Amino acid sequence: MIEINNITRTYGSGDIQVNALADVSLTIKANEFVAVMGTSGSGKSTLMNILGCLDTPTTGEYLLSGLSIKDVDDESLSKIRNEKIGFIFQTFHLLPRLTAVQNVTLPLRYSDVSPEEAELKGKEMLDKVGLADRSHHKPFEMSGGQRQRVAIARALVNTPKVIFADEPTGNLDSKTSHEIMDLLCQLHSQGQTIVMVTHEEDIAAYADRIIRMRDGAVIEDKLCIKQ
Repeated sequence: MIEINNITRTYGSGDIQVNALADVSLTIKANEFVAVMGTSGSGKSTLMNILGCLDTPTTGEYLLSGLSIKDVDDESLSKIRNEKIGFIFQTFHLLPRLTAVQNVTLPLRYSDVSPEEAELKGKEMLDKVGLADRSHHKPFEMSGGQRQRVAIARALVNTPKVIFADEPTGNLDSKTSHEIMDLLCQLHSQGQTIVMVTHEEDIAAYADRIIRMRDGAVIEDKLCIKQ
């Protein structure tokens, strides 16, 4: 599914350069649930942005489903992000004036799906995350946990190959955080590949594999032993 070889990412130029990633190589298989951990500045967010095709490496190679990303133009890259990748963010990124189902179907606006089919698909995804009765509610009418479920439904609507979750429980209380993680585990059990950035050990423990980073490098990559 995902293969990166000797990836580096450098910001700045001349004497003012920051090496956000330093010679990182790893492989993530289809249907894995991987947590990426590290303190601020460790490189985990930069890695997530590169894997999600939101940023490009300075050197090295990134293969997504066998396709070398460095050979892809901007238009094709945008299509890959829309069709093969689902994003879940800490701050939800919902449009406040749109209803839940309208937020969920936003990615479908860039496809050949009709408005009627899009709404049906959006409601199907909301039902999947337990929000069938909130399809016409706007974000301000929902709790933080419900807004994150809407964001998850939006990430699923295009049937992506992989979901990237960046601190998906960062703005939620403990109880709601574990409800969201239970939902992600359910999606994983149905075959969804998930790569999640988190700084919380109890959240990372839901994953099957934990990658730890420090100073732009992978310092540990291990499978989790479930109790």
